[in-house]
Amino acid sequence: MMAMFRSFVSASTQLRQQQQPQQQPPSSGSGSQAAPAEGIESQFSCPICLEVYHKPVSIASCAHTFCGECLQPCLQVTSPLCPLCRVPFDPKKVERSSSVEKQLASYKAPCRGCNKKVALVKMRSHIASCSKVQEQIANCPKFVPVVPTSQPIPSNIPNRSTFACPFCGARNLDQQELVKHCMDSHRNDPNKVVCPVCSAMPWGDPSYKSSNFLQHLLHRHKFSYDTFVDYSIDEEAALQAALALSLAEN
Repeated sequence: MMAMFRSFVSASTQLRQQQQPQQQPPSSGSGSQAAPAEGIESQFSCPICLEVYHKPVSIASCAHTFCGECLQPCLQVTSPLCPLCRVPFDPKKVERSSSVEKQLASYKAPCRGCNKKVALVKMRSHIASCSKVQEQIANCPKFVPVVPTSQPIPSNIPNRSTFACPFCGARNLDQQELVKHCMDSHRNDPNKVVCPVCSAMPWGDPSYKSSNFLQHLLHRHKFSYDTFVDYSIDEEAALQAALALSLAEN
């Protein structure tokens, strides 16, 4: 009985496959090609700005591609990480992606406003001048918080992610990079300096100079304040705790 049932299912499947028309591959003509699949624009969009690539560059170690301008901030830090996969990379091994540039010139996609087929390499300039797209942008609903609040939007929030070396002024160093930089370059520097990490904290004293800054770094900044410190605690209590630690160091 089971053998007859399996034979019937197999015959039915073969019949359906014979009845379905075979899909033809996209034809390739001269000049720009039509988009071979839906979402072709998203396939050639920068993961940072979410727009079609502009002067694309690729990271050699992970092969991820970005707009050249979008990747620039990552190249300014001492130990850059790929914005997409977080793998460390050598800034000297970031190269112009000529293969992506050729694809941008080859493929077309419909404009999200007027639906006109535009070469991907010209999509940005077209969207900037497309009246339909500008109308869509103007009609976008205004942002409304999920929960109504009377609190003002914070402004002038200090940067507690990267810091400048108080000895030489090297910038864009996170806490671990600051410790390594100072240990490598300023181990024997006798100058008293203000700790850039402490001075960025709500209870920090921007005028207090550590007598032994390297020892201060190693004892106080092996972890990130933003990860472990609760800023909702009473600032006076936090200030007292910070002063007690400073006195203990001296």
